Amino acid sequence: MTLCRVITEAGDLRGKRVLVRLDLNVPIVNGEIRDAFRITQSLPTLTYLQEQGAKTVIVAHIEGEGADTLKPVYERLSLQFPIVFKEKIEDVLEYEKTMEDGSFVLMENIRHYEGEKKNDEAFSKQLAEMGDIYVNDGFSVSHRPHASVVGIPAFLPSYVGFLMEKEIKNLSLVFSAPHPFLFILGGAKFSTKMPLVEKFLTIADTIFICGALGHDIFKARGYNVGKSLVAKEELDLSTYITNPHIEVPSDVVVETEGVVSVKKPNELGETDSMRDSGPETIEHLKKLISEAKCVLWNGPLGEYERNFSTGTEEVAKAIAETKTLSIVGGGDTLAVVDKLGITDKFTFVSSGGGAMLDFLANGTLPGLKAIEEGKK
Repeated sequence: MTLCRVITEAGDLRGKRVLVRLDLNVPIVNGEIRDAFRITQSLPTLTYLQEQGAKTVIVAHIEGEGADTLKPVYERLSLQFPIVFKEKIEDVLEYEKTMEDGSFVLMENIRHYEGEKKNDEAFSKQLAEMGDIYVNDGFSVSHRPHASVVGIPAFLPSYVGFLMEKEIKNLSLVFSAPHPFLFILGGAKFSTKMPLVEKFLTIADTIFICGALGHDIFKARGYNVGKSLVAKEELDLSTYITNPHIEVPSDVVVETEGVVSVKKPNELGETDSMRDSGPETIEHLKKLISEAKCVLWNGPLGEYERNFSTGTEEVAKAIAETKTLSIVGGGDTLAVVDKLGITDKFTFVSSGGGAMLDFLANGTLPGLKAIEEGKK
């Protein structure tokens, strides 16, 4: 488990300029925030900085359809904190000259700068000029080797915030989890998740692979997958086909030219598309969940965004009804538990998707390494 210095170890913050990296990449439709989960998750660190009298500069990004500005996020934060919005680094530096203790400034979308994704050293140094210390509380972006994540710690004494601390502590629980340990892994992009599968083959009792990941295993078995979503690249999954610790759906919900039915994975035709796990599979998963002492879940069982949500929702409710150690994460997974209103029924809900997977696979993240190796 990676341990970094937490913001409470930074000493007296009154009057100090604290540059904090958050993930405020929330869904925005017509200027309205549709899900404020990531903002809410950042509040404990922001509240602490305000109470300590820090002059806090918030750096974050936003992207997605119809979202290029952090102004709606600024408007939401202004309901709770004394905060101003500035477009550029130069504007922030000028404002800092008259900034009051306990106040905030949110800078516009950091990804407007080319140097951000390139992790340009000169740009990282320019960002560092806005702070006396740096705090990373953006767990869900800490797998990105970007300037605001891995570049700044080379120039400023660096710490993690409360969200980052909470993520590390809770996700690390699975490295010494009680047994039986069930890992449910859904979604797509098998190539990015293979290191995770390899690692947990030695930790979990059962890895249940579903969603498009399951399609790839069916394809490796020589089944006709029809028009189902599968990886574009060639994958060697030969060792997974017969591994006793890996399970896949025994039946699937199939759509064929608009008609929905349930089939066995080896019964598909050329025009069939697998959309969800079938009822037999869901019942089997419920049994595994009821017997498990630890459940780790990332990724939907089917095409949730296309309303094939039964499998995902049934599994979410089954886990929520147990008293077992339960850790869930991933963007689509979060959307499900939020829609069902059961977020508080799990031991821990991670704010990260890719970052959660990377941390579980490697025990650390580029953003954490940068703090460990950076300026003290």
